[in-house]
Amino acid sequence: MIKFFILNIFFISIFINASTSIEIDIKKQRLFLKNNEAVSRSYPISSSAYGEGQIENSLQTPYGEHSIKIKIGTNVPKYHFFNSRQHIAQEAKIIHEPFDSKDDFITSRIMWLEGAEEGFNRGGEVDSFKRYIYIHGTHEEGLIGTKASHGCIRMFNHDVIELYDLVSEDTLVKIL
Repeated sequence: MIKFFILNIFFISIFINASTSIEIDIKKQRLFLKNNEAVSRSYPISSSAYGEGQIENSLQTPYGEHSIKIKIGTNVPKYHFFNSRQHIAQEAKIIHEPFDSKDDFITSRIMWLEGAEEGFNRGGEVDSFKRYIYIHGTHEEGLIGTKASHGCIRMFNHDVIELYDLVSEDTLVKIL
């Protein structure tokens, strides 16, 4: 009976993960959370100020299919920031005006992406994971909806916390 229960939990978790996905539309500067291909949530985002591309050190947002490899920040207080993916127990000053500061703070939550397409966004000089491409909160909330990041997908802090709680590691992420 226990084996049957564990097997059911395993298959249910696979079904849930397979039915939830993220689609990021660069032109619209929107992230869409989908359940069974139907949009269940829509969030404004900020992709790279340097455009779109795959190459390491380009500071561009990569295209293609990805998955969430690692989620970082469970229970971290809203607006706290990270340095090298380590939580810094300090609240970032949130900028609500459309001002591009000299800083690029990663705040509240991190969903670290791994490319799924060998030679396009995985491996070599195009590897999204090795490029540290994340979906994350930002202290520059006044720039959300415009191309302002350094390659990652920035979100409002309340939105990234909500999204983080709705997805799991291995969730499919398509950047179009």
